[in-house]
Amino acid sequence: MTKKYTPIDLSNVQTYPLQERKNKVKITDFAHICKTGASFKEFLRSLPRILIGHDFRKVVESIVRAHKCGRPVVFAIGAHVIKCGLSPILIGLMERKIINAVAMNGAGPIHDFEIALIGETSEDVLEGLQSGTFGMAKETGQLMNEAIREGSQQNWGLGEAIGRKIISLKAPFKNFSILANAVKLGVPATVHVAIGTDIIHMHPTTDGKAIGATTFTDFLTFTSIVADLGHGGVFLNVGSAVILPEVFLKALNLARNLGYEVVDFTTVNIDMYQHYRPLHNVVSRPTFNSGCGYSITGHHELVLPLLAQAVLEELDSA
Repeated sequence: MTKKYTPIDLSNVQTYPLQERKNKVKITDFAHICKTGASFKEFLRSLPRILIGHDFRKVVESIVRAHKCGRPVVFAIGAHVIKCGLSPILIGLMERKIINAVAMNGAGPIHDFEIALIGETSEDVLEGLQSGTFGMAKETGQLMNEAIREGSQQNWGLGEAIGRKIISLKAPFKNFSILANAVKLGVPATVHVAIGTDIIHMHPTTDGKAIGATTFTDFLTFTSIVADLGHGGVFLNVGSAVILPEVFLKALNLARNLGYEVVDFTTVNIDMYQHYRPLHNVVSRPTFNSGCGYSITGHHELVLPLLAQAVLEELDSA
């Protein structure tokens, strides 16, 4: 038997006054246009206090608070951050002791090294792949693998080994190197390598044992850094979709397993796209029940300079 339905009667629907409703958007949080010639701080105040406009301010506040309270601010970066020309931004924050540690995937040191050596980087992959010459620049493979072997012999991490090599070579553009400046400033800079992912692994000078030893040393150092994030530290993952979010999650778990109270800290993922691993392994899982996680979507070459300047403005006005 087919049941017959008639249009619902709306006459008894219960309503309430609009003014009694709790609303998430208010005109007091709206953006406004700055006058020409306005200061950067006035520009920041003009941004809407809604969604990412609100989250951006919270990230700035977290970094400023961490700096003032002596808690670590850690930047984990994909290689694209260097290729976007942002090394001077990070180095400037390191010099001001706002960034207390840096982590990279295996590609980061390659671009950092080439920038220091010749002031240029980033080859045409498609063109080189056709002839098998992609990644085969002699100096990059030879000198970096040499540095990694030296690092293994000296019990250095991979990041420190490359930074020291750049300095010892008196590379003409070493001032643009994050790793060289990290060594100079005493800022820990760790590198987390997956064997076979980077061009220097294709060279005849490659030493897998040395890579493994130095990157494992860096993992242990990185875990020590993560263990210190509790109660006000900030961890930012910028442009790494897989490697660094995975390394961070394992380092966090290891630190907690060893009894470190890594709670009540802030995590941030900044990227052009929000991928699965950063969203879960950086933003949500580590801060579950304790702390705050934020996701900011945008191009590094715009977001990072804005973030850095916002932090500096807040600190200078304090």
